[in-house]
Amino acid sequence: PDLSGYEKFGLGNVKYNISRIHVTAVEFPSASISLMPGTGIKLVIENASLTIDMNWNIRTWMFKDNGRSTVYISKVFVTAIFSTPLDNTGHTSISLTSCRTTSGDIDIKLHGKS
Repeated sequence: PDLSGYEKFGLGNVKYNISRIHVTAVEFPSASISLMPGTGIKLVIENASLTIDMNWNIRTWMFKDNGRSTVYISKVFVTAIFSTPLDNTGHTSISLTSCRTTSGDIDIKLHGKS
């Protein structure tokens, strides 16, 4: 979905809109899944990265600008634990019990008129 809103800065409000958000690349160089007896499944993703392209525009009382942006997020680490209980009919269900995510670097390239 698109993101829009405004932020207050020293000289006034900045209205922004981010649209046409597309994930264009995802890399999982190290991922593992393991069973945790009595608990469920543990998923570990290490050193992942992703690239996101989007349109943006901003407007203040002084100026407005718009363009394209590329965001590169790297050194992403995810640890997720899923429980796998049986439901009332005896089928296995899955639910997220815990999730921890960190990212190391974010590189943002803005391409606009200004």
